[in-house]
Amino acid sequence: MAIKYLDPKADLTFKRVFGEHPDLVISLLNALLPFKSAEEEIESVEYLTPELVPMNPLRKNSIVDVRCRDGNGRQFIVEMQMIWSPEFMQRVMFNASKAYVSQLDRQENYHLLEPVYSLNLVNDVFVKGEENKDEYYHYYRMVHEKHTERVIDGLHLVFVELPKFKPQTYTEKKMQALWLRYLTEIEESTQVVPQELLDNPNISKALTVVQESAYTPEQLLGYDKFWDIIRTEKTYYDSALRRGIAEGRAEGIAKGREEGRAEGRAEVALKLRFMGLNDEMIVQATGLTIEEIQHMGNQA
Repeated sequence: MAIKYLDPKADLTFKRVFGEHPDLVISLLNALLPFKSAEEEIESVEYLTPELVPMNPLRKNSIVDVRCRDGNGRQFIVEMQMIWSPEFMQRVMFNASKAYVSQLDRQENYHLLEPVYSLNLVNDVFVKGEENKDEYYHYYRMVHEKHTERVIDGLHLVFVELPKFKPQTYTEKKMQALWLRYLTEIEESTQVVPQELLDNPNISKALTVVQESAYTPEQLLGYDKFWDIIRTEKTYYDSALRRGIAEGRAEGIAKGREEGRAEGRAEVALKLRFMGLNDEMIVQATGLTIEEIQHMGNQA
C-alpha cells in the first residue's frame, strides 16, 4: 500500500514537524539562515511559547508558528505564510522586535541582548518582475547606507518565496535545497518521493511526520478546513485586488484590498466558530485578534 503524505506547509503539519522536533528545526534554521561560518550555526534549542505577550496588557498580543532559543540566547522565529500581503512584512518586524525587547528585565543591561532571527517561508510571490524571477531568498538587516560593512546586529529578517524555488536553482547549501524541495514537492498527490530526500536522515524523518496515517480523523478534518480557509482567503484577496485595479486609482487598490480582506476574515472567523474551532486556531487561520474574534462572538 502506497504511503500518503500531507502537505508540510499546512498549519497542522508545519507546527508538528518544526514545533515538536528540535533536531528538524535546527537543521532547517542552519540551512536557511545567513550564517557565515560553522561556528555561528545552532547546536541545540529550547522551545519558547509561540505567544508574544506584551508587558502592557493594553498592547497587542501576537502568535507565531514556532519560536525557540539556542544555548547562546539567540531567539529564532519561524513562520509559514500561505498568502502574501504588505501587512505581513510589518507583522514580521513587529514580532521580531517584540522578541528582541522582551529579553531584558528592567534592571538588566543592554549588553545582554542577543540577536533575533526571523525565518519566513512564503507560499506566494511578492517581489515581481522578470529581473527578479529567480530571486527567492531575501535577507534584511540594519546596515549603514554607504558603508555596508557597518552593521547594527540585532534583528535578522529572512523571507523565502517558495514558488520561485526550483530544484535546479543554484544554491551553495545542499541542505537548503533539500528543505525547500521538501516544502515545495511534498503534498497529498505525491506518489514517489525523490531518492535525494529519502537518503537524508532529517528529511526522511520529516517525511515520516507528515504521513497521513500519523493523524487522527479529527486532525485530518482540521487539516481540510485549513485549506478551505486558505482558498476562501485567497479568493477574497484576489477579488478585492481586481476591484481596486478596475477603479484605476492607487487609493482604490488599497481600499479594495483591505475591505475585501476584512470582510473575508470576519466571515471565515464566524464560520469557524460555528464549526467549533477555538479562538487561538481562528487567530492563526484569519489573522484577526482575540479581541476581534470574541467581539464577533458576542454579536453572533
